[in-house]
Amino acid sequence: MATMVIGATGPRDVRVRRAQSGSAGQLTLTARGRAVVVLLALALIAVVALVATRADADGPEGALAVRTHVVASGETLWAIAEGVAEPGDDVRDVVLELVRLNRLPSAGLMAGQSIVVPVTG
Repeated sequence: MATMVIGATGPRDVRVRRAQSGSAGQLTLTARGRAVVVLLALALIAVVALVATRADADGPEGALAVRTHVVASGETLWAIAEGVAEPGDDVRDVVLELVRLNRLPSAGLMAGQSIVVPVTG
């Protein structure tokens, strides 16, 4: 089927191709279309690669310098915490930190028990 189109440049013969019965619904990409699809795929891969190399985690805090302390007779966790607390620190917070650091079931200590305490600057 041919159609005659008249435009500013004169008459042109335009050929209209009918879809064959077996090719209905098929997508045919031009070279430019294939290039666009490839570039989009590469951009997606680049974005995934950049995101995958970055990780945010709520992991352990930075390293803490500690030393071993052997509990003396009559010594309390409060007294040890006062000795290692920085100026301005709340001793209660230091006690809780020592309990957490040593995985103690409570704040009670026994003479001869070894615990770790933070090294003060």
